[in-house]
Amino acid sequence: MLSSELSPSEYNPFYHTYIKALGGEVKLLDQLVDGRDVLLTFIKDIPYSKFAFSYDIGKWTLAEVLMHIVDAERVFQYRALRFARNDSMPLAGFDQNIYVPESKANAKTKESIMEEYKTVRDASIALFRSFDDEALKRMGNASGSDMSTRAMGFIICGHQAHHMQIIRERYLDWKK
Repeated sequence: MLSSELSPSEYNPFYHTYIKALGGEVKLLDQLVDGRDVLLTFIKDIPYSKFAFSYDIGKWTLAEVLMHIVDAERVFQYRALRFARNDSMPLAGFDQNIYVPESKANAKTKESIMEEYKTVRDASIALFRSFDDEALKRMGNASGSDMSTRAMGFIICGHQAHHMQIIRERYLDWKK
């Protein structure tokens, strides 16, 4: 499954930023696997002292951003599963601003965040490997928008890429 096969009609325009963050043509399963390795290496190279850093008043800490990536992936996985299984019940959205403080990210160690992320990403990889072409193309409804299973996979990948860029620019002042 290539990103070029994904139609904009398969996801809410809000998610276009995430699809664009993939930087061009990618294969879904390759991106899920490579993205796991990239983020784990990325986190490993960040000094733990930076995890409590927030670039402005009222903004999330770096640890909270990382746990947001994990929590959002869990939500997107669940949506993908429901769509792939042909569940036509519309799914409600989620309020990330409620999830973040409840994640207790600032009390977690760097290692525990990395382990939790790896576990969730490995589950995403297994889930998307289990889908055939028909399941990947199935549509469902989340947050009032029709979306495809495969769109959820690319959104998982693009959401991570989007937040990694924000981390580089605002938390670490690293350039690509």
